[in-house]
Amino acid sequence: MTETFDTGAANAARDQLVERLFGATIATLDLFHVWLGERLGLYHALAEGGPATPAELAGRAGINERYAREWLEQQAVAGLLAVDGNADPGSRSFSIPPGHDEVLLDRDSLNYLTPFALGVVGMAQALPQVRQAFITGSGVPYEAYGADTRQFIGWANRPMFVNLLASAWFPAVPGLTERLEADPPVRVADVGCGTGWSAISIARGFPKAVVTGLDLDGASIDEARKNAVETGVADRVSFEVRNAADPKLAGSFDLVCAFETIHDMVDPVGALRAMRALRAEGATVLVADERVADEFTTDVSDGERFQWGWSAIHCLPCAMTEAPAAGTGTIMRTPTFRRYALEAGFTDVEVLPIDNDFWRFYSLG
Repeated sequence: MTETFDTGAANAARDQLVERLFGATIATLDLFHVWLGERLGLYHALAEGGPATPAELAGRAGINERYAREWLEQQAVAGLLAVDGNADPGSRSFSIPPGHDEVLLDRDSLNYLTPFALGVVGMAQALPQVRQAFITGSGVPYEAYGADTRQFIGWANRPMFVNLLASAWFPAVPGLTERLEADPPVRVADVGCGTGWSAISIARGFPKAVVTGLDLDGASIDEARKNAVETGVADRVSFEVRNAADPKLAGSFDLVCAFETIHDMVDPVGALRAMRALRAEGATVLVADERVADEFTTDVSDGERFQWGWSAIHCLPCAMTEAPAAGTGTIMRTPTFRRYALEAGFTDVEVLPIDNDFWRFYSLG
């Protein structure tokens, strides 16, 4: 029997893919320009000084006028900036449209998306090492992704911590807010704290809490300490480059948290076992990690497709840096996490009723 081939359907599929990849290329180039706008302070210069010609922006930001004009015109063509005047290139005035300032500049807004540009650039910088890891089966250390990736993770998660942790997430854990507001002061361990916004948000939301952030990345801890000082909570929040499995910490904490970090770890079971050991009597253990389907499917939400995009380039390589490695990656499904937690010695894994597009929340007992 001769297999029939639908040329029309194949051509339509081809054209659709061509259009999609061309559009993705344009979008990626837009992100590179957003990265320049953030790293050179161009959006801040426009927001603080108002509409500007290329010469005016160059003067404010300390950059070359010709490059300023090229960047401004690209941003106008991309629809990120508004432009007034189309005749003389030097006299065109550019500004941030109402509403765009929140997306580009407001680090506490849930609509702040500039960090994603930093994340894409950080991933691109590490791609040669990722390519080699694909060949050898080894990993890529977190440090290889640089300051762009570190700040992407911190800045992207910051709005959720600032706006949701104390008002929506913790109240969904039975008895937790009452304990955090009572005496004696609650001792909190934030495992894999990164640049500190989760620990800082706990301290700001619950003024009696004393919080210790633990992470193995020295650059993240340095930044976390600066953030604690700038937000006025350094008296109740400390950050340490320290392994949570340090036996000196055992039994010291009333609340043990880990936010979006377990899936990145070489040994997630070991990390959860360390969190279990940190508990004082009656302590709460809370983990937030990626919200993805519990079985593989190609019919996924944009949120899950977003998660897939980071996995093979960042999360899986970071989780493969030592042997033996669990090799979890971003797509850590509920059954996988439950297995890890039970292997670590927990006897109860509850999925909490917290609605979030990106994270799922677990209470461990």
